[in-house]
Amino acid sequence: MVAWLLREGEVLASLEVLDSVPSRMKGLIGRDRVDCAVLLPRTRAIHTVGMRFPIDVAFCTSDMKVVATITNVRPLRLSMPRLKASCVIEAEAGSFGRWGLRAGDQLEVKG
Repeated sequence: MVAWLLREGEVLASLEVLDSVPSRMKGLIGRDRVDCAVLLPRTRAIHTVGMRFPIDVAFCTSDMKVVATITNVRPLRLSMPRLKASCVIEAEAGSFGRWGLRAGDQLEVKG
């Protein structure tokens, strides 16, 4: 599913929602880059094993409030689980800086 990621009505990025188990398992593995953000529902931790580029990661609650961010996560890394999170947004490294995304932001998915 393709949607839009918004904050206070401002479109931050197009959003690819990976809601099936196989698509969540694969995530960004094997891609050379990503031009959008990716939403991984039912996710509290990430890994970048098998990835080819660094990413920014936002851990969000079920109502899309950002509880934590990690920027510039290089390949072959693991994150600690964020127990308050119920989904994760991933984007190419540097995206969150351009968007001004940080913990406490309230996001919205449209589409």
